[in-house]
Amino acid sequence: MMRWDIFCRVIDNFGDIGVCWRLARQLSSEHGCKVRLWVDDLLSFQRICAEVQPGLSRQVLTEGVEVWHWQPEPDALIQQAGCAEVVIEAFACELPEGYLHAMAAAPVKPVWLNLEYLSAESWVLDCHALPSPHPSLPLQKHFFFPGFLPGTGGLLREGRLIDDMTAWLQQGGKKRLLGKLGIAEPERYQQLICLFAYRHSELLSLLSTWAEQEARQLCLVPEGALADELRALLPELTARSWVQLGNTTLQVLPFINQQQFDQLLWCADINFVRGEDSLVRAIWAGKPFVWQLYPQDEDAHLDKLQAFWHCFAAGMEDALQQALWQFWLNWNQQAALVAPWQQLTGLRPEWQWHCLKWRGQLCQQGDLAKNLVRFVENKFILTANFS
Repeated sequence: MMRWDIFCRVIDNFGDIGVCWRLARQLSSEHGCKVRLWVDDLLSFQRICAEVQPGLSRQVLTEGVEVWHWQPEPDALIQQAGCAEVVIEAFACELPEGYLHAMAAAPVKPVWLNLEYLSAESWVLDCHALPSPHPSLPLQKHFFFPGFLPGTGGLLREGRLIDDMTAWLQQGGKKRLLGKLGIAEPERYQQLICLFAYRHSELLSLLSTWAEQEARQLCLVPEGALADELRALLPELTARSWVQLGNTTLQVLPFINQQQFDQLLWCADINFVRGEDSLVRAIWAGKPFVWQLYPQDEDAHLDKLQAFWHCFAAGMEDALQQALWQFWLNWNQQAALVAPWQQLTGLRPEWQWHCLKWRGQLCQQGDLAKNLVRFVENKFILTANFS
């Protein structure tokens, strides 16, 4: 059984560890890999996985994944652990110096991969799987890019994800989850929105528009930056978790774990998501979604948004394409939201159909874990043939 080491530094909310934890579990459960997940911030990890014990330097979690605490001076742990046959540094986190020297001293050099951030930009196709020799050690690293097109590493997706989601919803999972989250009488709402986003200067205007609509709507806001902003804008929220805005009930959720977050996306009629991990999970939920990227200097994030849009919007009806792009653009530029949202209101059936169609197209491609395993196996075959 091949051993994999995944190194993760928690630097961007919970997205980094969220991706690494999903990947580690899938490699273990679906591909029979022995996985060690090295994490520098176990407290953050615990918030998305309650079984993590931050005081331990080494522990075994769900599906046999070992978790090792990546500390500033991990030499003793590294000597104890030894290097694995496959080594992933997630998002260019840079391996410890001692671990690099252990890799260089191994009789058979490990397959070393830098798992990159998700992007739909065209240059990813040219850079995916490219090798990069270490400047001083006899090691070679390959850059592995997740992506939306054939020729990239694909997206994280468990083998039974869509079937499990469908069964969970059919068996009353939505009612059970909302009950656990303290939602009273969820059946009285005609629409459920999950609002997971960064701060937005035009948020109050959008909430005012939602308040005036005819259908009763429930808007659930997971704990985070936007929830903090709402508490500042709506003083009532400082005393309780919900507020009534016309026909919209706005409720802030306590911090929920990774599984519950996925299930919340499955339940919602429209998902607002931010960053990489929640985007991918919203895509697999198959519901209409709005993606917000982390703002970058000189609006560099808008180039990434446009590249993703070209992938996502292919084959979309013209009316939906115009309305949805305007809303996405304004959502990512802190611009006015009311007019583009009103244009979208009557196009939800088309929006829903397009999201399901695109999900089906993406499911035809190999998922990220499977593509990683295939790449590694081919590398070892080549090594054996030339040794």
